[in-house]
Amino acid sequence: MVDSVIKCENLGKRYELLTRSQRRGKHAGTLRDQLAGGLSALGQKVRGKGSRQKASQEDFWALKDVSFEIGQGEIVGIIGRNGAGKSTMLKILSRITEPTTGRIEIEGRVASLLEVGAGFHGELSGRENIYLNGAILGMTRGEITRKFDEIVAFAEVEKFLDTPVKRYSSGMYVRLAFAVAAHMEPEILIVDEVLAVGDTAFQKKCLGKMDDVAAKEGRTVLFVSHNMETVQSLCKRACLLEGGQMVAQGDTQAMVSQYLSSMQALMDSGKGSIAEREDRGGDGSARIVSLDIDDAAGSPVVRADSRLKVTIGYRSDQPIAYPQFSATIYDYNKNIGLFTLYSEMMGGLPDSLPAEGKVTCITEPIYLSPGRCYVNLSLYRAGGRVRADRLRYAIAFDVERTDIFGSGILPDRNWAMCLRKYQWFVGEAPETVPEVMAGSLPDRGSSFGLPAKI
Repeated sequence: MVDSVIKCENLGKRYELLTRSQRRGKHAGTLRDQLAGGLSALGQKVRGKGSRQKASQEDFWALKDVSFEIGQGEIVGIIGRNGAGKSTMLKILSRITEPTTGRIEIEGRVASLLEVGAGFHGELSGRENIYLNGAILGMTRGEITRKFDEIVAFAEVEKFLDTPVKRYSSGMYVRLAFAVAAHMEPEILIVDEVLAVGDTAFQKKCLGKMDDVAAKEGRTVLFVSHNMETVQSLCKRACLLEGGQMVAQGDTQAMVSQYLSSMQALMDSGKGSIAEREDRGGDGSARIVSLDIDDAAGSPVVRADSRLKVTIGYRSDQPIAYPQFSATIYDYNKNIGLFTLYSEMMGGLPDSLPAEGKVTCITEPIYLSPGRCYVNLSLYRAGGRVRADRLRYAIAFDVERTDIFGSGILPDRNWAMCLRKYQWFVGEAPETVPEVMAGSLPDRGSSFGLPAKI
């Protein structure tokens, strides 16, 4: 390996899990709460060793015994399901939080892009935040000024440069934040999956920039993403985290294969097991508790021309105001989005849902080539402003072969994923659309590859 710029040995991060009553006591505002908390603490001291053992049982290790080295100029992917410890590790490497155990050696300046708007001041303009962020990264005012025009051009926010960033959309935030982080010439660039907020064209622009800073400038990039296709295209090496531990590291293709294999156990049937899943995103104000994928006609299998019936069960402590649901269907092996079922796109949900229940979506014929698919789910409230729950790899299901066209010919998934009904003509097509084409699926721009809020 080339000279190491990051070296971690036995890295660990422990958090203390508190019960609801303990959390209330920790932030107690009344005299009664403070007295109760003080008496509890005194009782623990009197009980001594036994109490300490009980407290240790409530500790949660977000990371434990993680060791690895990353060389100069490497682009390394960090992969794993939600809750695996990826973000915790990046926060430690970015010096946002301190490790509980272990040691870290970092050579050079670190620039991080972990959350939308992190390191920005909402009341300051985009121009002012460029200088603020640069100063945080250790740049002089002169260095920032020399890079200023490049940053603005890359971020594509010229019109809003003197607008307070609190008025920026999340996509504008990300564009400016990434531009600052990438152009301030850090030796190490750390990027979490925050890039998923931006549009597709800008994501490609960012990926190209990361490739350039590594290949041409010899800088090191740590990249976290759930998009396995992107990880494989950008990174030659990857680290796989699971349950707070580094379970494997090595060639990206091998790590992605191992990761997908580990997800198979979560998706073998999918029915009845989603409620117990802990690898979730969102603020937890509502939860998806079940998902059923069926043929709408009642067939026991989903076929290439089936109409899907997608039934999502949910639960919350109170009615959900302005709910939105998203279910995105992916090809299992290539991790490419096939189509999205997003309630806001087609409507049909009321302004409020009861605290517990189900919603169902029925599609037109899917016209998918035979093969395995998986589903990512999201539940939003407040009109999409708040993501309550997100569950990747919720379940997997198989699309079975059937003779859609009556010709006995059907491409497999390696040839084509989406199918269409069509008709050939000699010369010009007739002015009237033939019946075989009526009601066909939307074109690529409105279905295949559509960006999803997932």
